Amino acid sequence: MPEPKDTFIPALRFKRLTPLFDPVVAAMTRERTFKRRVLDRARLGGADEILDLACGTGTLAIAAARLAPGARVVGVDADPVVLAKARTKARRGGLDISFDEAMSTELPYEDGSFDIVLSTLFFHHLQDDAKTGSAAEVVRILRPRGRLIVGDVGRPQDPVMRLAVLATVQLLDGFATTASNVAGRLPAVLRDAGLRDIDVTDRMRTPTGTVEVITATRGEDLATGPPRDHPVVAK
Repeated sequence: MPEPKDTFIPALRFKRLTPLFDPVVAAMTRERTFKRRVLDRARLGGADEILDLACGTGTLAIAAARLAPGARVVGVDADPVVLAKARTKARRGGLDISFDEAMSTELPYEDGSFDIVLSTLFFHHLQDDAKTGSAAEVVRILRPRGRLIVGDVGRPQDPVMRLAVLATVQLLDGFATTASNVAGRLPAVLRDAGLRDIDVTDRMRTPTGTVEVITATRGEDLATGPPRDHPVVAK
């Protein structure tokens, strides 16, 4: 029986692997380095409203809150298990971060709610129609001239990285969801959703293949991209 469309894929694909999420990501993706690149490109300020899309256990949201004291930081994810971990980590760190449960294609925020949206290791979990829908939601919730910064699986720059992503990410997460990332098509997805000034600023070698950092900007106009007529799918 096919999986219902309104379900999500757990962070490591299988729920039983969720407790291993933090150590696996740290060991296999050069997490500290690539998330620092994402935050550097975000240029966070203390007056910013920041959303960590598909925040997982809150590592990036917590780092953003520490980097930009005074900023309002929100994390959103569809997985209640990882959200519970995120809330615990933020509370232990003495940080006031809101963590909301929602799907990436049906975000519970008003139009133009955020200055910056961050997203790491998320889009490669999505089918192509959900990538499109999630990008449209990012456009909707960003303010004019708001910025999106993505760190995710990208196009391998050599045969070694192609083998690495094939033997790890694609075997674990599936070929249907990861193919467009590996083919380097995520920037085009963001562009088609209405984002502008799209740039692949960094390409990093990791044990699981190439990780790219992509920056994009919402235009000044009030258009919010394609209508939401696609399945509700999130990490």
